[in-house]
Amino acid sequence: MDSEQLHRRRAERARERRRRRLRRRIAALGTLCVVVIAAAVAIASSGAGSSNGAGEQRQARATPRVHRRPTTTGKRLARGGSTAAALGLATGRPGKTAVPVLMYHVIAAPPAGAPFPGLYVAPQEFAAQMQTLKAAGWHPVTLDQLRAFWTHGARLPTGKPIVITFDNGYRSQYVNALPVLRRLGWVADENLQLTGLPPSQGGLTEGQVRGLIDAGWELDTQGISHADLVTLDASELHYQVATARQILRRRYGVPVNWFCYPSGDYDATVIAAVRAAGFVGSTTVIPGWAGPSSDPYRLPRLRILGGTSPSALLAQISSARAGSPPPDSYGES
Repeated sequence: MDSEQLHRRRAERARERRRRRLRRRIAALGTLCVVVIAAAVAIASSGAGSSNGAGEQRQARATPRVHRRPTTTGKRLARGGSTAAALGLATGRPGKTAVPVLMYHVIAAPPAGAPFPGLYVAPQEFAAQMQTLKAAGWHPVTLDQLRAFWTHGARLPTGKPIVITFDNGYRSQYVNALPVLRRLGWVADENLQLTGLPPSQGGLTEGQVRGLIDAGWELDTQGISHADLVTLDASELHYQVATARQILRRRYGVPVNWFCYPSGDYDATVIAAVRAAGFVGSTTVIPGWAGPSSDPYRLPRLRILGGTSPSALLAQISSARAGSPPPDSYGES
């Protein structure tokens, strides 16, 4: 082999060694890239998990306690939320179930000389009635929940639906009725009048109204002063109906979707004013069950009087569905 051939062979071997070194460097660099990318992904995943965990902790701290069950009267709805969405999944098939709506006033023993003693239900009597309703399979819902069920098929709590309403805004509804319903995990509707029943005369304070809302109760209204709406001119009627709703929505941050006719008095003009004020319906003192085919501005209710035993309550509910004559009533609501 001459010197020229030897030189070429050495040069070829040198080039081969350089190629092998280059391939090893490329392979090492690729491995390093993979490790770096994997580490970055792991760090990102860990950071995201940590962030989500903190978010869940914040959400958990913001979630109400069990007795403060989310309700259609919450502040989320007052800011434009959907009633059906707030209730959870809906079937899309409107519900067809008729429901009894109970009407209570004062949850206390009547004082001597009370003008309407039948409107007073003793606390122990009320507690026994609620326990009997539970044993019979009833489960209270709000009027907003009921409407969402009738219109969107929104799911209701397990059990036979019933609505429990309280009129006027008596302090005893917070002091005596709320603890009973809270122990059962139940809600109710408060038909509040804004004036005429101050705390000094046994009315609810603003703080107590907020306590009812926090417990899942729905806030509705009987107007400003429990006036006889049929006798009012257009301006006064607007004040009693529309202004009452505006004040309550602004004060408590809840929808106030339902009106309750004071003493059950109304006519076509009053209904028109209630509708124009944005209320989705109204309750009366006419006995019966409320159903999806009922006029939403004339929903019937069952007045529960003092001295009604638990068994008599069940019989009253049953007979009202059958269209039997109601018991004698006292003319206030």
